[in-house]
Amino acid sequence: MGYELSNAKFDEILVELSKEYEILAPFKVKGGGRYSDTDNIKYKKVKTLNDIEYRQKSMFSAKEVVFPATETLFHIQNDEVIEPVHTSKKRLVFLRACDIHAMDRVDNIFLKNGLIEDPYYKKKRDEVSFVLMGCPKSFENCFCVSMGTNIAKEYSMGIDFREENVKVEIKDKSLAKYFESQNEIPFETSFVLENDTKVATPNPENIDPSFFNDEMWEDYAKRCIGCGRCNFSCPTCSCFTTTDISYDDNSEVGERRRVWAGCHVDKFTDMAGGHSFRNDYGSRMRYKTMHKVYDYKKKFGDHMCVGCGRCDDRCPEYISFANCINKVTEKTGKEVL
Repeated sequence: MGYELSNAKFDEILVELSKEYEILAPFKVKGGGRYSDTDNIKYKKVKTLNDIEYRQKSMFSAKEVVFPATETLFHIQNDEVIEPVHTSKKRLVFLRACDIHAMDRVDNIFLKNGLIEDPYYKKKRDEVSFVLMGCPKSFENCFCVSMGTNIAKEYSMGIDFREENVKVEIKDKSLAKYFESQNEIPFETSFVLENDTKVATPNPENIDPSFFNDEMWEDYAKRCIGCGRCNFSCPTCSCFTTTDISYDDNSEVGERRRVWAGCHVDKFTDMAGGHSFRNDYGSRMRYKTMHKVYDYKKKFGDHMCVGCGRCDDRCPEYISFANCINKVTEKTGKEVL
């Protein structure tokens, strides 16, 4: 089912939806960027169409909705463990096709990567429905078409933004009641069909472990500064560390937190006894790259990288991950699709 609505009418529907759902979408934080005169675009609660930043790519992905940067797993009070009160309100999340695919990758890590599902992740994930934001034109550094993530099918509602109106596609019957008074039109949400950046993916079966010592990684050892921006802006990076905290005013009370971590960040591989792996930045780049286009693919059948281009957008050293994948493919052989 498709509908065309004025922006004002869609705002009215958002008000009704917000009674049942928490609505999250890319939001422009004025002056919240790297410098005082630059903005940041991240996921926040929205109330109106005006709040949704659809003209630009968000600098951070929607993964924070289900995998927060900092999350309290439980509180400790003397000998008692108390889990935080969890809100049960459902969530509607506006995101693009590549990010819908990214959520599928993160689902695999937390829900299908062993015998036990991560209960903290699953609680949040079960409450989320996706609103697909149409992409009529590619953004800079995107290579979603090469990664096969430019088209998504698993979403509850699709939307194309215009200046004065929106076109909406409803796939989830539970959302249809909000639009039943509107006139139906034939409509399907738009997808990017071509990117300026092209990537040829490697065939994992052709990659020999000896490639891990290839000289190409030495270049990244000289250029990368280990800031971790690529990890934290990436929609599929899912590494974390856990920290137990005792409160200064009462050492019998504390909490356990889960906090984002990343393979490019110092101390990520530190172990007891002062041991540490991958101290040089080139080996960290190798580890990330092989995870995105080698071992994840062999285990789950899809490449972990979805081609959103955020890592290229955010790197202060202008290191291109798209170019890195192409280098791997040149040396090991192209994947046959």
